[in-house]
Amino acid sequence: MFSFHFSKKKYNNIARGILLGSIGSIICLPVYLLFIGSFKGLAELKENLMPILTEAGGMAEFGLFPQYPTFLNYLELFFDKPDFYVVFFNSMKIVFITLAGQLLAGVPAAWAFARFRFLGKQVLFTFYIILMMMPFQVTMLSNYLVLNNMGLINTNWSIILPGIFSTFPVFLIYRSFSGIPKGLLEAARIDGAGEWQLFIRIGLPLGSTGILSAFVLGFLEYFSLIEQPLAFLKDKDLWPLSLYLPEIGLEEAGYAFAASVVALIPAVFVFLLGQDYLEKGIVASAMKE
Repeated sequence: MFSFHFSKKKYNNIARGILLGSIGSIICLPVYLLFIGSFKGLAELKENLMPILTEAGGMAEFGLFPQYPTFLNYLELFFDKPDFYVVFFNSMKIVFITLAGQLLAGVPAAWAFARFRFLGKQVLFTFYIILMMMPFQVTMLSNYLVLNNMGLINTNWSIILPGIFSTFPVFLIYRSFSGIPKGLLEAARIDGAGEWQLFIRIGLPLGSTGILSAFVLGFLEYFSLIEQPLAFLKDKDLWPLSLYLPEIGLEEAGYAFAASVVALIPAVFVFLLGQDYLEKGIVASAMKE
C-alpha cells in the first residue's frame, strides 16, 4: 500500500514537472529565438523574416539553430554603432536618476503615510491610489502642458521628473512600513530615539523588502518606457533604447537582434538579483492592515 501511494505521488510530480516545463519552454521560446537570431547572418534573416515584413506572402520559417553562425552582428553593435551607446546611456540615466529621486521623495512619503497621523491623511492616500490606477493616456495632456510650461519638453527631465513623484512606489513601500510593529517603535521612543532615528535605524532596515521591490519594478518599468518618451521627446539623440530598437529596419535585422539581446541583459540581471525581494514586496502589498 505504501509503495502504491509513493509511486502515485512520484508519477504525479513527474507529470506536473513535465507540464510546467513545457509551459515554461513555450514562454521562454521568444527569448531563445531572439538570442539565436543574433547569430544569424543578414541573408538568412531576410529569408526567414521576408514573408512577415513585406508583402511577399507565404509562411515565415525561423530555425531553432543558425545555419551559418556569425558574430558579425555583435561586432557591428560594439564597434560600428556609436548611436547605440548614446541611447543606452539615455536609458540608464533616466532609470537611475528616477530611482534615486524616488528614494529621496517616495520613501519618506511612504513612512509619513504609514507612521504619522495628520488631517486629511486618508483622503490624500486615496488620491494617491486613484492616481496610481490612472493610465498614462489619461494624464498625458495635463503632464504635457505642465512640462511644457516648465520648459522640460524634449529633455530627459520630462521623463525623469514625473517618475520621481510616481505614486506606485509610495504605495508599495507604505505597505512594508505598515507592517513594522508599533510596540517596537514605542520601545525605541522610550529609549530616547527621535523620529529621524526611528526612520533611519528601524524603518529603512525593516522596510527594505518593500523599498527594494519597488526599485526592481521601477527599473523594469523605466528601462522599457514607450509612451512617455514618444510623447515628450522629439530629438532622436534623447531617445532611450525602448524607442531606438523598433526603428531599426530589415536591412539591419541582425544588428537589431544583437542590440535587443544586449538591452535585455540589464533587465534580466536586475530581476534575478531582486526576485526574492520582489515576491515578498508584492505579498506585503496585498496584505490588509
